[in-house]
Amino acid sequence: MSLEVSQLSKRYGTQKALDQVTFSVQPGRILGFLGPNGAGKSTTMKIICGYLAPDDGVVTVLGKNAIQNPKQVSPLIGYLPEHNPLYLDMYVREFLEFSGGIYGITGEKLKQRVKEMLQKTGLEPEQHKKIGQLSKGYRQRVGLARALIHDPQVIILDEPTTGLDPNQLVEIRNLIKEVAANKTLILSTHIMQEVEAICADVVIINQGRILAADSLENLKSSTSEIQLILETEEEMDLAWFARFEAVKFGGKGKFEVVISVTNAGEARKEVMQLVQEKSLNLISLNQNKKNLEQIFREITQ
Repeated sequence: MSLEVSQLSKRYGTQKALDQVTFSVQPGRILGFLGPNGAGKSTTMKIICGYLAPDDGVVTVLGKNAIQNPKQVSPLIGYLPEHNPLYLDMYVREFLEFSGGIYGITGEKLKQRVKEMLQKTGLEPEQHKKIGQLSKGYRQRVGLARALIHDPQVIILDEPTTGLDPNQLVEIRNLIKEVAANKTLILSTHIMQEVEAICADVVIINQGRILAADSLENLKSSTSEIQLILETEEEMDLAWFARFEAVKFGGKGKFEVVISVTNAGEARKEVMQLVQEKSLNLISLNQNKKNLEQIFREITQ
């Protein structure tokens, strides 16, 4: 494993921000790090990067103890925090050259890295502008370029797509997948579609504790529950569906009913029989398994 977090704990007075947090990340597999606001995500990422010291636990980055050797480990990590810290009076190219210099990159190698980052993040047209003149989306790109400038082996991105329009989002998503091909990458986000699109593994944290840590595929297949979504032209009554355990109205009010079942085949037959009994005009009957957002809500609530 390129990154291992073991029994990590952090307290602020009597409050436990982290409670024995344990997970690992494999190279080449993007890990989605999820949790509600205040769950402990940012605290965990700051400890991994060496910005905070834990009260207990161990963080190992590429075989090195990050807690005991922060100066050795820090250059191995690229970090884009949620609140993107930038020098707004600096020009884009100037800032990237400055950032690369912090890591000891100089001369032709620095020029090449800056050129590569400008191209990959789509910042070439903006490179001679001051960062303060850029939109929020472009500032995010500058922050991402800065996190990658020293070619780190471990990359931690906290809400990297904040402020991006749909076209920019696709471009940055592709860049993240490209970068992660031979790196270890943690992506923290509240956008579940983003996780489903690019992550192979998922860790869900809440109130400082890990509630789930598995591959996305296993997490989604761990529930056998299927939803049937019935829409009709007439208003319906939930009492008609008393034979089913979990029933609720959908987004279209009483014209749409959502039924949670385990045996979809038998349930569809019963629903169609009820439609005939009540002389309902059927608009649609669809089924789908729970998506990541629904699983996340169930786990964290």
